[in-house]
Parts: sequence; C-alpha cells; structure tokens
Amino acid sequence: MSDRAAQVVRERVDTLYREESRRIYATLVRLLGDFDLAEDALQDAFRVAMEQWPRLGVPANPRPWLVSTGRFKALDALRRRARSKASLDKIAGLFTLEAGDAVAQDVEQIEDDRLRLIFTCCHPALPREARVALTLREVCGLTTEAIAHAFLTSPTTLAQRIVRAKAKIREAAIPYQVPAGKELPERLEAVLQVIYLVFNEGYSASSGEALTRPDLSGEALRLGRLLAELLPEPESLGLLALMLLHESRQAARATPEGDLILLEDQDRSLWNRDLIAEGTALVERAFSPRQAGPYTLQAAIAAVHAAATTLAETDWPQVVGLYDMLLQVAPSPVFETSRAVAVAMRAGPAAGLDLIDAILARGQLEEYYPAYSARAELCRRLGKTAEARSSYERALALAQQEPERRFLERRLAELAGQADGLTV
Repeated sequence: MSDRAAQVVRERVDTLYREESRRIYATLVRLLGDFDLAEDALQDAFRVAMEQWPRLGVPANPRPWLVSTGRFKALDALRRRARSKASLDKIAGLFTLEAGDAVAQDVEQIEDDRLRLIFTCCHPALPREARVALTLREVCGLTTEAIAHAFLTSPTTLAQRIVRAKAKIREAAIPYQVPAGKELPERLEAVLQVIYLVFNEGYSASSGEALTRPDLSGEALRLGRLLAELLPEPESLGLLALMLLHESRQAARATPEGDLILLEDQDRSLWNRDLIAEGTALVERAFSPRQAGPYTLQAAIAAVHAAATTLAETDWPQVVGLYDMLLQVAPSPVFETSRAVAVAMRAGPAAGLDLIDAILARGQLEEYYPAYSARAELCRRLGKTAEARSSYERALALAQQEPERRFLERRLAELAGQADGLTV
C-alpha cells in the first residue's frame, strides 16, 4: 500500500474513533461486563486497526470488526491474568458468544447499546450525582474536567465519584439492560438529565475555542429519539422537543468566524423550519397545563420563540407565564434569571434588572456568568455604563468558552469610550 493510501486509512481510523468509539465501547461493556476491561479492549482494537488496516485494507463492516477484535484482546488479557476459578468462569462465560459472526450479528441488532449503558449508569443503587457523572464519562466520553465544570465542582471530586460508581456496579452486579415495567419510569428522570447535559455540552460547549460540539448534540438527539420511541412519556417527548427547537437555531448562532450571535440579532431565515415543526408538534403532544414537567415547559418556551419572525413579535407575556409555571415545578435561580430577561423584554430593562439584582443578592449564582452578562446588558440599555462595565468584567472572569469571551470583550470595548460620569 502506498504512503498516500496508508494515510487515507489512518484518517479513516481517526474518523471511526471520533464517531463510533463510544458506541463500540458500550457494546464491549455489554459483552465483557466490566467498564475498565471494555475501555482497554476498545484501545486495543483501534491499535490493531492502525497496525493492520494500512496493510490489509479497511473491513467492509468496521464496527463489528473492532468489537470482535476488542473482545478477543480482552479474552487474551484475562487468560494471562487468570489465577482463580472465578477468573476461569468469567472467561468461559465470555466464550458463549463465539467469534466474529455472533458478535457482528449482535452489533447489527443492538443499535441502542449506549441507551442500555445509560440506564445501567443511572441505576438507583448509585447516588444521583454519580449516575450523571458516570454516564457523561463512560457513555459520551466527556473529560472529567468538562463534567466537573457542568457540576461546578472539582475534577478530583468527579473522578472519585466515577471510580466509586464503577465499583458499586461491579460489586452489586447491576445488569446491563434497559429496565422494564414500573422500574422504567422511576429511572427516567436521571436519564433525561444526562441526555440534556450532553446536548448542552454540544449546543454550547463549556469551554474551548468552539461555540459548539456537534458530535455531542447530535448524539444527544439520537439518544433522545431512541428514548422517546422506547418510552413516549410526556417528559421524554418534551426533552426531545426542547433539543430539536434549540438545534433549529444552530446555523444562526455564530458568524463564519465563530463569533457568538445573540438571539435578538440572529437571522431567523436560517432557522431550520423542519426541526421547528417537529419540535412544536412534540410540544403539543407532551403539553398538559396541569401536569407539564420542566422539559416540556422549557420546550414550550422555545416554541414561542420559534413561532416569532422577529424578536419584537415574540409573545413575551406568554413566555413569562410559562416561566412562572416552570418555577412552580422546578424552582431554580437559573430559570429565575431567564424569567427576569423575559420580564425586561415585556416591561422594560429596569423591571428585569431589579429581579436579577435580587437573585444575585441571594448569592446563589456567584459563579454563573450568564447572570452577570444579562445584568450588564440591562445596565447598558439603561445607560448605567459603570455598572454595565463592572458586570461585563465579572462575566468575562467567569466565562471559559472563547466565543463567549470575545463577545464580552466586544461589549467592554463598546463601553470603553463612555465616561463614568454619564451613568445614572
């Protein structure tokens, strides 16, 4: 094989790793019954692929090949380490699926292995925080640092949480399966939270150079669709609707250079009308005024935005009313901040600023940069230049994503020529 052809194969392996590695890992967890063994098997499979495929070519069905190779590498490792009857019994059990064809058939038939893995990671025997952290790490491949940022905690704490969760799954022999019957709805809330956190990391990356990570938002949508098909409860449908409606704005959220564009400045002709129609239809299926859950209510708010052709045409009283309903079922200072912004659009920036100041005074959002960014924007509109500058600076100190930091820096630059003496 020529050097150029070998390079093409290596690029193909890299692409497969980015796009398929977590699916392959999930299948290996099911086949091997051990997180760490599956992770080693995954790395071994891709190492062998890098060694063999430049010489032999890429298999017609690379995912089953990688699963089969990883599984047999794991078996070889277990044989070398086998010192007890328990180890030998485990090896014997893994041989019940014989070689390539059986594994390939399994992979082709089980497209929802990652969803199965989510339910395993979200087992009620695990602490709630550990369920979400473990799923984000093992199912989606997020780094410990990214998860820690989402939870506003330290990477060390998150790492310990994940290690303890893995040990609990192993010691309690928690099964790798989607629960049936009454257990399924009981496990739904944690699964919904996981999927939405994954989507949020893709829709608006917690840190780094890029505004978005489409691989994560796309995977969350795939999992959301699977979950809605598996369990078409109102909140499953509501979460899928919420993600679709947010995703519909992707093409309008950034400039070609990657700079952030606020909702009020977006070209709404770029919004994906097919996703809006699908999301709005799901909201209508899921919404019940007396029983609407938090995801359905957030989706309803997103649907109101999607229905408006301009910011001015947005039904702000309806948005505020939906936030009132949301705060009744899911009290949160973050939702309160979003409601304050909607109140500012309905009743003027002074009304919204009073609400945000009251929220910040409680000390619950000291590390939440959007609250300071929203406060700065309202102060700017009121001509309170010094206060706006102070809040933008605080937001900039907290923001970790480069497009958001550039936006805040531009706002500060716009204020730079205004004298403090003009503030009111």
